[in-house]
Amino acid sequence: MKKYLIYILVTIFISSFFKYDIYSQPTKIRGKIIDNKTKETLPFVNITFKGTTIGTITDENGNYFIQSRTKSDTIIVSYVGYKTQKRKISIASYQNINFELESSDIALNEIVVLPGKNPAHRILRKIISNKKKNNPAKLNAFSYEFYNKLEFDISNVDEKFKKKKVFKKFQFIFDYIDTSVVTGKSYLPVLITETVADYHFQRRPRKEREIVKASKISGIKNTSIAQFTGEMYLDANIYDNFMPIFEKSFISPIANFGLLTYKYYLIDSMFIDKHWCYQISFKPRRKQELTFTGDFWVADSSFAIVKVKGKIATDANINFVNNLVVEQEFTQINDSIWFYKRNHLFIDFNLGDKSTGLFGRKTTSYKNIKIGKINSSIFETKAKQETIFEEGSTEKDSSYWNNVRHIKLSKKEKAIYNMVDSIKNVPVFNTIMDVITFLFSGYYETKYFEFGPYPTFYSFNEVEGSRIRIGGRTSNTFSKKIMLNTHIAYGTKDEKFKFGAGFLYMLKKNPRKTFGYQYLNDIEQLGQSDNLFFTANILSSLLVRNPIYKLTYIESHKLHYEHEWYSGFSNTLYLKHRQIFSTDSVPFIHKSNNMVRNRITTSEIKLNTRYAYNEKFISGEFDRVSIGTEYPILNLDITMGIPNLLESDYEYYKFEFSLRHYFEIPPFGWLRYIIKTGKLYGNVPYPLLHLHNGNETYAFDINSFNMMNYYEFASDIYASLYIEHHLDGFFLNKIPLFRKLKLREIIYWKGVIGRIESKPEEIMDYPVSLSSFGTPYFEGGFGIENIFKFIRIDAIWRFSYLDKPDIQIFGIRAKLQIIF
Repeated sequence: MKKYLIYILVTIFISSFFKYDIYSQPTKIRGKIIDNKTKETLPFVNITFKGTTIGTITDENGNYFIQSRTKSDTIIVSYVGYKTQKRKISIASYQNINFELESSDIALNEIVVLPGKNPAHRILRKIISNKKKNNPAKLNAFSYEFYNKLEFDISNVDEKFKKKKVFKKFQFIFDYIDTSVVTGKSYLPVLITETVADYHFQRRPRKEREIVKASKISGIKNTSIAQFTGEMYLDANIYDNFMPIFEKSFISPIANFGLLTYKYYLIDSMFIDKHWCYQISFKPRRKQELTFTGDFWVADSSFAIVKVKGKIATDANINFVNNLVVEQEFTQINDSIWFYKRNHLFIDFNLGDKSTGLFGRKTTSYKNIKIGKINSSIFETKAKQETIFEEGSTEKDSSYWNNVRHIKLSKKEKAIYNMVDSIKNVPVFNTIMDVITFLFSGYYETKYFEFGPYPTFYSFNEVEGSRIRIGGRTSNTFSKKIMLNTHIAYGTKDEKFKFGAGFLYMLKKNPRKTFGYQYLNDIEQLGQSDNLFFTANILSSLLVRNPIYKLTYIESHKLHYEHEWYSGFSNTLYLKHRQIFSTDSVPFIHKSNNMVRNRITTSEIKLNTRYAYNEKFISGEFDRVSIGTEYPILNLDITMGIPNLLESDYEYYKFEFSLRHYFEIPPFGWLRYIIKTGKLYGNVPYPLLHLHNGNETYAFDINSFNMMNYYEFASDIYASLYIEHHLDGFFLNKIPLFRKLKLREIIYWKGVIGRIESKPEEIMDYPVSLSSFGTPYFEGGFGIENIFKFIRIDAIWRFSYLDKPDIQIFGIRAKLQIIF
């Protein structure tokens, strides 16, 4: 998978270099409009291409931008109380054109504006009352063909950027710099994706099916990535109260409570496609809320939105997005129902206004729209996935694409597809690729083997002293069916070698079926979260709050077979033989004779069932990354300990269930919760009980009790609840002192209740620190995230078991994260 993700990063450094026909490019115009006498900026001025209905208005600062592929050679500027102006323009080029409007000689009669009589408010209320009738997403059934195009560009390409050493061999690409009409920044196009597909929707029972007929990504032929260029994962609906963009819920300009959030102005009216329409502009009432400025046109009789253009508020509390523009157009089907005609999204990503960043542009057009009953056979295919790729969909030739595209590509856009193969012929490209791969994947690649991950090369703890580790895995060049891995480590204090080896065999990629084996002879921290910094890591060594001495030597053999039935639903069967060895710091003292026991041996079989409805993944040859799902994720583990198998000591049965979910509660941010419960049947020593995950580092971990120590609590029956509410600056954005910092609040709470029903103390003595629960354990606190955009800091209190030795009642924990 990393190859595909890293390629996208590399494209930030490199661009296409093929010549293009300038007259196939769009006409782009931006500028400012002011009063010719007072020099004050004029908001809500209309700008249109002559002979078309393509237009825009100036914002509250008098700025405008407009573009079109039409052959119109004139723009018209009109404003009430001012003389209309026309200006000749150059077709298919970028221009910056400012206007100074002259006041007209016509004296306007005095207008008395009464409170509550704003005509825009009356129209907005009509729009809201007709939402259900006009919202395409509320239709019971529909289908259409769509064409989707995604483009990415390097932005802010200035002379300093061009002179960087990394571009020494690529200077020819800078002959093809273009300028964005939205921002006025220069850019280089680097990546383009296209998809043509049929989409079918049925409400009762709810079913969706996207059939991809053609998909094309410059430099990538991977359907797991291609599915995210389709329609089902990239939409924002103006008729919804909130429009989800980058995990943020922006308030729609026609939200039911829009009058509380926006100011509205009726500024124009005219015919659009035989419909008399009103133009209404809108802007936010308050600062730093997730809102838009812009305008929309609404049909007089139906009060359906005909087209809308919104730009996020300049002070909106969102990271890495300097600019974002949403445009939607609708068309009337069968003279009654309004449906999507075209959507366009423009995003300017970067860390600062003057730094080099990335433009993202998405355009979607719709054809062959059918409203009404869907042929049920479309949903009766064997495939469970909602997105299906027709055979050969990623292999279509240029003639096919020329026939199916809704919007023709410019020569410049076509050239991007040739970029990868051409750039790879430049030797320095491979060096750049190696460096970026090393930094982002953690592995240094050779032809057949990848060494790493590099953060594990050196670490330290109280048991091993300084630990040196060397390891790696085979590359995709070695094989795309089997991946081998191995490592060896040595501790300078215990003077012991540790090692591990295994393989993963890919039986089938989609749905995923794998088989694997892993041998491990190493050191481990029992009762540590899987997601916490693992022990043999330089970062975890530096961030410990207590000396790391509660470590245990283990030797294990693990076989697994993973069977994914369809995306989001899978079973994995594990066969595991494991030996846990006693150490001086964690001795196994037998209760009957007070003798130290050398080891505990177990053999077990475990069946994992995981269900995450509508979960999507980006997959490589072996690894894959979940993009998540809006629905709860359910996980069930059933484990059976088999006595006397390979000298196994105990018979036991475990049942563990978890539910994870997060959901948005706009405008109050979003909430995440995790529920876990488990039960163990059988009498086993304490290392085989459920050792509740502690955290003895200063790093915050959602899967651990951050104020609990290792080996502090154990259970054979338990239930826990974790709740985390991210307010996204709901309160801090309203405090002037904090508003500019764009900080965001978090409330955190976690609790667990459990007990030990068996008699493990009859088998083995507990460590001094370990006990069961008599009453529930609680901890909680509050945090601030988005500190310098990357840092989260939590203040956490422990509310129970305050009399136990060597605990912290209050602590500060931190986390590095990337959030929008």
